[in-house]
Amino acid sequence: MLHLSRLTSLALTIALVIGAPLAFADQTAQSATAATTKAPLPLDELRTFAEVMDRIKAAYVEPVDDKTLLENAIKGMLSNLDPHSAYLGPEDFAELQESTSGEFGGLGIEVGAEDGQIKVVSPIDDTPASKAGIQAGDLIVKINGQPTRGQTMTEAVDKMRGKLGQKITLTLVRDGGNPFDVTLARATITVKSVKAQLLESGYGYIRITQFQVKTGDEVAKALAKLRKDNGKKLSGIVLDLRNNPGGVLQAAVEVVDHFITKGLIVYTKGRIANSELRFSATGNDLSEGVPMVVLINGGSASASEIVAGALQDQKRGVLMGTTSFGKGSVQTVLPLNNERALKITTALYYTPNGRSIQAQGIVPDIEVRKAKITNEADSEFYKEADLQGHLGNGNGGADQPTGSGSKAKPMPQDDDYQLAQALSLLKGLSITRSR
Repeated sequence: MLHLSRLTSLALTIALVIGAPLAFADQTAQSATAATTKAPLPLDELRTFAEVMDRIKAAYVEPVDDKTLLENAIKGMLSNLDPHSAYLGPEDFAELQESTSGEFGGLGIEVGAEDGQIKVVSPIDDTPASKAGIQAGDLIVKINGQPTRGQTMTEAVDKMRGKLGQKITLTLVRDGGNPFDVTLARATITVKSVKAQLLESGYGYIRITQFQVKTGDEVAKALAKLRKDNGKKLSGIVLDLRNNPGGVLQAAVEVVDHFITKGLIVYTKGRIANSELRFSATGNDLSEGVPMVVLINGGSASASEIVAGALQDQKRGVLMGTTSFGKGSVQTVLPLNNERALKITTALYYTPNGRSIQAQGIVPDIEVRKAKITNEADSEFYKEADLQGHLGNGNGGADQPTGSGSKAKPMPQDDDYQLAQALSLLKGLSITRSR
């Protein structure tokens, strides 16, 4: 299975992952084994390793068995490669396999490590974390009163795990301000990956919260429903990838394929041949080529960046928002015996124009930072239709005196500045196209 993000039972992860099918993983393992057998074994280092194990077993204050020492050694080997490589025990491996189904237990946040601190990559919509107001970029400095600095990512994640319904208090720091506590209860997280609605007549809105196995199909259904609800061809689409931490690679490719007619979508390059993949459009553009704005921010990572980068390079849509997370490395999951696995970085992925976004991110075409919208009441001006004896409209239609307008139904763009800007841009593009 191809996947970009690992959601643990808390939807917590060190990194956003691109994996590979088991067959691909097995081939990678065979290639890697063949490569390593050519090099002589580092006998001095192996002797040192064995000596360290013996000294620990003999001198440590409490007895330590060989299995524990060896598993810790394996974890150390992987954790010191890069932030995204890891050793997965049976529980972690099972969670990884289950995560792409869209249902799991936890808080609903993706986290990463930054300068020895635990940082929120993004909260997931409609989860305890998002409802509690946790935001991308928040630093988790304490878990139930215990400082996180100095802890490994695994240790911090383990502390945040627990029984469903059990409460946990996170101490957060936002934008360098004072620490504050957020208490929330662990829950079963069922994530609907695609949400869609008309913002107003002619303009559709599609939000992808993460890329799951069926996300490509869900986007296709969303486009069909928007056309049906609109009653005719759309005038524009907003694709919202903000705070989307990633997900299934194939789903990201399928989503891009729904918006372009031809061309490269993404490719990967690594040391071994099996890590070099290319994905191109099939010509099945379900969006009918209507104007498009793609919203991204610092919580848009991995698969989200693949989609945004492809649509930007193919000049299919205007990217708006703030620079994305910058996770451009590819991880392959290599199953081991006894229900364990290795997750190791094997390649980098590149946008159609050959850009690597690793540690840089996707820069939007138009930067629009998050802001609050304050609506001011319009002054009620006296109008022509208020005048006694005024002439009617010769072309027909009802008069429009002061206060005749009906109150508009609340819409997402009313309180979302970035979305409101995206809709305004789409309207402008639609007007100039029609002239």
